[in-house]
Amino acid sequence: MSDARIKDVAAMAGVSIGTVSNVLNRPERVRAATRHKVEGAIAELGFVPNGSARQLREGRSRIVAYVVLDAANPFFMDVAHGVDETIRGKGLSLFLCNSNQDSEREDAYLADLAELRARGVLITAVDPTNPRLELLRRRGTSVVLVDRVLEGDAGEWCAVGVDDVAGGDLAVEHLIERGHVRIAFIGGPIVIPQVRDRHVGAGHAMKRAGLPASALTLIPTTDLTVAAGLKAGEKLLGMSARRRPTAVFCANDLIAVGLLQQLTQQGVTVPDDIAIIGYDDIEYAAAAAVPLSSVAQPRHELGQAAARLLIEEAEQGAAHTHRQVVFTPELVARASTAVRR
Repeated sequence: MSDARIKDVAAMAGVSIGTVSNVLNRPERVRAATRHKVEGAIAELGFVPNGSARQLREGRSRIVAYVVLDAANPFFMDVAHGVDETIRGKGLSLFLCNSNQDSEREDAYLADLAELRARGVLITAVDPTNPRLELLRRRGTSVVLVDRVLEGDAGEWCAVGVDDVAGGDLAVEHLIERGHVRIAFIGGPIVIPQVRDRHVGAGHAMKRAGLPASALTLIPTTDLTVAAGLKAGEKLLGMSARRRPTAVFCANDLIAVGLLQQLTQQGVTVPDDIAIIGYDDIEYAAAAAVPLSSVAQPRHELGQAAARLLIEEAEQGAAHTHRQVVFTPELVARASTAVRR
């Protein structure tokens, strides 16, 4: 590692230490010719700026963290890409934290981010009422809730999300239009707001169609993974033929992929025996052995919108007005819900 210091760069480039500092932190203030001399000296000396010292002077790091429910879910990675491309232009760095749907793990990350004096935190929370989020804000860290639509506290937080109630309604309405009257909802934990809202929307579609509440079977899961879908498939196939739903709405595409695998392994034909629709429309959905119908969320745009809100809040401080951006989901119909022969 180079021992070069900022004064060594200044001496080699024939400029003041202040000019070197401007090249590092405010390059737009330095003439191109001077900037090129300084950059050449930096490269030749192998000078590495002391980011920690700069952060201490500013009172805040240049870290933006995104705390996700499940880093193995491509949905969150697509959102993260949208975040990253937006904050990079502001000289910020993205840290990805995986709570793995564990509230204690989420707490630990939030405590670490407070200690690191993160510039901002984007979070798809296990518990959106977690008091650590408010504590972060009181310490000067901007917080934006991702993949959540606010209700009573809409004016208190910035948030970006999709209308999941509408999405759940859309999915089950699609199944009903395909002739299904016994439908299952697979997902959980149901306390996760997105899962709860999708289940509520499914109920709305059933009621509007004049179907009894008992016609929507809830098969809860402990998480939102392919493995959870495999286990749910076992439960589904364990039902009597008379009670078994003919269609399934899965809370996300990973569960739908696991369910499809289980049904296929057991010789159940999709969609002729059981139709499946997922949620998120990740790439795996279209690439499945039987291409999966899904409710699409604009993942990349969610990340971009969340990052813009975070930057606004960080830059405007007390003058900032909290707001939320709500996207409308769209149905993507594929072979897994085709009309039964």
